[in-house]
Amino acid sequence: MCRMLGWIAGRAVSAREQLRGLRELSVQHADGWGIATRAGAEWSLRKSVACAARCCGYDDVLAAESTIGIAHVRKKTVGETSVANTHPFRRGPFVFAHNGTVKDVAAVMAGTSAERLAEIEGQTDSEKLFAFVLTHVDHAGGDVERGAQAAVRALAAIGDGAGAATFLLTCGSRLYAHRLGRSLFTHVADGVAMTASEPLGGLSWLEVPERSLVVLDAASVRLA
Repeated sequence: MCRMLGWIAGRAVSAREQLRGLRELSVQHADGWGIATRAGAEWSLRKSVACAARCCGYDDVLAAESTIGIAHVRKKTVGETSVANTHPFRRGPFVFAHNGTVKDVAAVMAGTSAERLAEIEGQTDSEKLFAFVLTHVDHAGGDVERGAQAAVRALAAIGDGAGAATFLLTCGSRLYAHRLGRSLFTHVADGVAMTASEPLGGLSWLEVPERSLVVLDAASVRLA
């Protein structure tokens, strides 16, 4: 299993304490790390195949402030240790991270457009799941919430073959979090909304119900 963290705020903030907690978890999830942050119009994406707990590059990003971000530490199940297989993944304004293992990858790929399949660079089931979700966003005319809802329904239709498909998705203005097969929590305080695979940083977290899709805006979380 992997571990991940997402946050969104109405102002530039640091997720330093939560990122430190994620770094501690990387001792057991040592197959690479990635952090995508956005403070203006552009994403900054840093990745490494090193264990975050032993990588000075990870320490370099702890002080960075952003209005939205997704961080991930990987324990590989599908695909070799490589930058191409390291989360988060980015396609234009979209950033995505996944926790779990998709069982029926063929079913996910069958529900993915040729255009999105052609964008896949690595070997992971996670990047294929990203392409699947973006296909549904495309089919929704670019409406991210409707597309994410459709993707979640399509995963439910796959049944047990969907496996564990807990994911974080952002378009740069909102953060979407889906729980399927792996734990997920949210925390909101002081104009910052967060979601994480497990409680981090000594905060008070609320558990997201299984099979739920939640939308995080600055200072709020709601069911989609």
